[in-house]
Amino acid sequence: MKKLLFISMLIAVVLTGCNYGNGELTGVPNREDWYVNPPFGMVFIKMGSYNMGPNDQDVAWAMTANQKTVSIFPFWMDETEITNNEYRQFVFWVRDSIAFKLMGAQDEEYLITENEFGEEVNPPYINWPEFGGQRLMWDADVEREVLLEMYLPEHERFYRRKEIDTRKLNFEYFWIDLDQAAKKFEFSGKYGMESRRSFDYNEMELNNNKKYDGDVINFSIGKEGQREQVKDRSSYIMRDVINVYPDTLCWISDFTYSYNEPQTKMYFWHPAYDHYPVVGVSWKQARAFSIWRTQLYNGFRRYNAEYFVQDWRLPTESEWEYAARGGLKESMYPWGGYYATNYKGCYIANFKPLRGNYIPDGGFYPLIVANNEPNEWGLYDMAGNVAEWTSNSFDESAYAWTDDLNPDYHYEALPDDLPVKKRKVIRGGSWKDIAYYIQCGTRTYEYQDSAKSYIGFRCVRTYLGRDANDAGSGSLVY
Repeated sequence: MKKLLFISMLIAVVLTGCNYGNGELTGVPNREDWYVNPPFGMVFIKMGSYNMGPNDQDVAWAMTANQKTVSIFPFWMDETEITNNEYRQFVFWVRDSIAFKLMGAQDEEYLITENEFGEEVNPPYINWPEFGGQRLMWDADVEREVLLEMYLPEHERFYRRKEIDTRKLNFEYFWIDLDQAAKKFEFSGKYGMESRRSFDYNEMELNNNKKYDGDVINFSIGKEGQREQVKDRSSYIMRDVINVYPDTLCWISDFTYSYNEPQTKMYFWHPAYDHYPVVGVSWKQARAFSIWRTQLYNGFRRYNAEYFVQDWRLPTESEWEYAARGGLKESMYPWGGYYATNYKGCYIANFKPLRGNYIPDGGFYPLIVANNEPNEWGLYDMAGNVAEWTSNSFDESAYAWTDDLNPDYHYEALPDDLPVKKRKVIRGGSWKDIAYYIQCGTRTYEYQDSAKSYIGFRCVRTYLGRDANDAGSGSLVY
């Protein structure tokens, strides 16, 4: 009896000490409050619905879209396309990281080989605080032998000074394939569904030999999209390695019988073009940039003991069109009118106004970002200048079977897939397109491994605030 009384008193003390509201349902106490931190250079797009699809006749008779009412959750969007200087930050980060890794490999004192739980880290990575916490300063006189492999061999240099070999600027990144993780069935062959054999948590063994039932298509680098048995949740983590340097030769390859050598030589690196939209970036490079941008932000927050994770990504095409319309119903163009000119007859976007005449809109090639007026939501260049990658794969009939709640469709193309499976949606038209392609509802595509002189991109970040209709702004206009 005394033992029972003691246990009762102990339970009472524990419950009182936890302060759970005297038995009332109060939720878990001492949770850190959530606040909205407006991201720099991004515009808040509130939630809403709109009629997705063309608002004019299909002059190309492409029949790739029909009108459909959809609803979109709020998000943040870059107010301009990613510029050369912003993308250069990514390139320099990859360059410096490779250098640090090479130097750290020569001295294990600077490497982290185990995590906080004593588990092996493979491959090891640089202990930045021990290394000095500073970026490597590059100049022509760097003579560290370990870094020589990052430079072009002497016989390939245009000048006598050392030059970084851009072919070696490779970025290793990871992403989680949530689509495969969410599937409750397996496929027969590549595309046919065979059975409802599943990934059932209730049937998992509850001892140390936990296992998953099912398999996964592995898209990681060096894999040919083969099926592998799902061992644990890490099986859904995909790995890729991609060269991050833009294809500066795209200016010549896109226009075979045309003189574009000055753009090829100077557009990406010259300071005169710092605030022009980056081009020559493939869909896969744009996705890698988004993942790096996520890591950059979250890594800084963790370093400052802030654990609110944010996620940057490419916009879906439904998000892109919703943002381009700027809240204006049935708007043919982002400015809301039916014409590509204002009331004075002046062109208000950078495109090809007349056959063979690129000049009347004030541009020739891409213009500096934010050169023209923004739409109603403060987004610049949603029509013309450069077309923009979205996250979606292109299918002519996608509008017929995608949901009306945040419509989305993407397909991770296998290396041996036909080119038709590697098509990604681009939106907005460019400096070399006619007016039809700069309309809000016009959709077209390019291949995910192509880099073009007329395609750039911008990122979005999903909104995680309290009020889905209102938020601050981190405006940035050049």
